[in-house]
Amino acid sequence: MEKSKALTLATIVASFCLAAVGLGSPVAADSNPPLASLGPPPIPVDNPQTPEKIELGKLLFFDTRIGGDASVSCADCHVPKQGWGFADPISRGYPGVIHWRNSQTVVNAAYLGKLFWAGAAKSLESQAPGAALGAVSGNGERDMVEARLAFIPEYVQRFNQVFGDDWPKVNNVWKAMAAFERTLIHNDTPFDEYMRGDKEALTEQQVRGLELFQGKANCIECHNGPLLTDEKFYNLGVPRAEDWLDSGLAQITFRYEQYAKGVTEEMYRTIKDDAGLYYRTKQKSDMGKFRTAPLRYAAYTLPYMHNGSFFDFEEIVDFYDEGGGTNDFTDGTFASTKTELLKPLGLTDEEKEDLVAFLESLSGEEIKMATPTLPPYAPLDTAAAAN
Repeated sequence: MEKSKALTLATIVASFCLAAVGLGSPVAADSNPPLASLGPPPIPVDNPQTPEKIELGKLLFFDTRIGGDASVSCADCHVPKQGWGFADPISRGYPGVIHWRNSQTVVNAAYLGKLFWAGAAKSLESQAPGAALGAVSGNGERDMVEARLAFIPEYVQRFNQVFGDDWPKVNNVWKAMAAFERTLIHNDTPFDEYMRGDKEALTEQQVRGLELFQGKANCIECHNGPLLTDEKFYNLGVPRAEDWLDSGLAQITFRYEQYAKGVTEEMYRTIKDDAGLYYRTKQKSDMGKFRTAPLRYAAYTLPYMHNGSFFDFEEIVDFYDEGGGTNDFTDGTFASTKTELLKPLGLTDEEKEDLVAFLESLSGEEIKMATPTLPPYAPLDTAAAAN
């Protein structure tokens, strides 16, 4: 009896404490992080920013010698003039192949804790090798990267200055790239100025769109917080990529990815759509789920969704107004994994225009950058060196 009383008292005290800090409260659990302006990006303690490291990372980001055949750089799939992404529905890939997903922008990627469409990387430092060494993207090799950079005197000098390396170490390549990418920040949009107190920063139409975003359209359910993403995974019923219907090369890449990600033989032979998060978890409940995309800088990052299905904000708004779509994971082949959050919205034409106007406020001035002059290899003979 005394033990029962003690347990009951402990439960009451614990519940009171949780409620006091907003944990365990149904209201707190169901509320979404509020929209807010975007502050400076987080900097990892084991990779502090320095001007020299940032400049080195910039050179490496644009340098094709990181790729397998020295023809593909990070900037080839994350093109500054294409929103620091790639403007085709499916990104270009390593020569002779094609990628199988849309290339995401690196702008504001510094804030994300889940990178790639299925959240396979947790930091820019771990994302970089996944892209540079991936078979359908950079197709590089770690020892090859080090060997090439060791034959470039300026890189040898820079890596020694920044990291103390006797020769360029591949793990420091990723650190330098990450440092550069943390400078690609977009936090001076009309929306940011409005959230910081300038009520003239948004037009009346954009303010109406903001109200819809947080209200009737319920976009804030998933696109919340300063970055406008909850970084969770959902199946929205996005239709299959059209390229997979008539492109043999795209089909080859798609089948390769099934093999590389360890699906069953039956699934390998029958699947016709990107299973998303399932490849990481192998849970059928995760079929077709992808991480919520941030909405900042989106005016420059079309097309949209993991397979580039939509080419403008109007198409996106129509898609959500209809309650999403259908794909191979919503038609009964598996227990439907489509999120129950999506319902037809019943937006009027005017409301759709207001919502599009608000989405446009999430992008400010375009981040432009010219390709830097890259350092050359060392001369092949002493006579050339003397000259």
